[in-house]
Amino acid sequence: MSHDIRTPINGIRGMIEIADSALDDLERQAECRRKIWDASGFLLELVNSVLDMNKLESGTLELESKPFDLLHLVRGVASVVDAQARAAGIQVIVDTNGVEHRYVVGSPVHVRQMIENIAGNAAKYNRRGGRIDLALREPAFDGERATYVFTCSDTGIGMSEEFQRRAFDPFAQETSEARTEYKGTGLGLSICREIAEQMGGGIELSSKKGEGSTFTVAFVLAVDEAGAPVQEAPAAGEGGIEGLRALLVEDNDLNMEIARFMLEREGVIVDEAENGQVAVAKFLSSRPGTYDVVLMDIMMPEMDGLEATRRIRALERADANSVKIYAMTANAFADDVARCREAGMDDHLAKPPDSKALVAALRRVCG
Repeated sequence: MSHDIRTPINGIRGMIEIADSALDDLERQAECRRKIWDASGFLLELVNSVLDMNKLESGTLELESKPFDLLHLVRGVASVVDAQARAAGIQVIVDTNGVEHRYVVGSPVHVRQMIENIAGNAAKYNRRGGRIDLALREPAFDGERATYVFTCSDTGIGMSEEFQRRAFDPFAQETSEARTEYKGTGLGLSICREIAEQMGGGIELSSKKGEGSTFTVAFVLAVDEAGAPVQEAPAAGEGGIEGLRALLVEDNDLNMEIARFMLEREGVIVDEAENGQVAVAKFLSSRPGTYDVVLMDIMMPEMDGLEATRRIRALERADANSVKIYAMTANAFADDVARCREAGMDDHLAKPPDSKALVAALRRVCG
C-alpha cells in the first residue's frame, strides 16, 4: 500500500520539478502536465478504492434505492469504454437485447461502479486491435425483482490459473510489474465482488493466459413497472450555461480557486461564500431569482453545507425551494448522497471536481 501511494506522489513532485526546469520548452511542459494528470488520477482511484473497501469491510456501505434506467446506464458506460478502447484499435460490441425490464429501483452509483470497473479492465488489459464484448441479460423475474447478468469478454492478456484463485483478494496483482505497466490498484475486483454480493448476486471469472478473460456479474434489482423514460442531459455543446449565476460555497481556498476557474471559463457568474453561514446570509440578502444554482461544500466551519441547505429551503421567499443546490464534496458514498438529498439538495458532485461533470450538472439547470 505504501508503495502504491508513494509512487504517484513521487511522480507528481518529480514532474513539477522537471517542468520548473524547462519553462521555455512548451512540449516538455505539456508532457509533464499529462503525466501529473495521470499520476493524480491513479492516486485518486487508489484513495477512493481504499475508502470503498473500508466501508464494505465495516458493513457501513449503504446502497441507494432510487429509480433509474439500467439500459441507459450500461450504454453510457459502454460509450466511455469505447472511447478509451478506440485509441488502441479495440472494438467494443454491446448487446442489451436480453433485457425485458429496463426501469429499475436500486443503487445506480454502485451498479455503474461494478460495470465500469470490469469493462474498464477489459480495455486496460487488452491488446491492440483486440475486442471487447459486453452483454446484459435478464434471466429471471419473480414479479417484483429481476436478476440481471452482465458479461464482459475480452481478447486481452488473460490470467494464469494460479492468479484466478486470488484475483478477488484485496491488492491482488499477478506480477509486481502490473502496477507499473497497467497502473492497477488491485482493489477493483474485490470491491465489485462485495457490491455484487450485497445486491444478491456475485461474480464469476474464466480466463486463459495470453487469450483473454470473461467476467460474469449477477445482481438483483427491484423492477419499476411504472418507470418512465429517463430524460437525458443535453450533450456536450448543447444547452449553454453562459450567464448563469452561481453561489459557490467553499472554505478551502485552493478548491475555491479551481471551481471558480472551471465555472468562469464557461461564462458562469460566480459569487463566493467561505462557509454555510455566509452563504445563507448572501442568499437572504439577494433579490429572489438572483442565483440559478448554489454549489455547496459540506464540511465547513461555522455552519456546514447540510445545515445551510436546510436554512435556505426554510426561507419564506419564492426561490427558496426552486433554486438548485448541488453538493460539492469529497464524501461520495451512497449514504453521503442520501444525507445531501434529505437536507434538500438536488444533486451531488464529488470532489475533486471534474469539469465535464460540473458543466453537465449546470446544463441540467438550463433544462
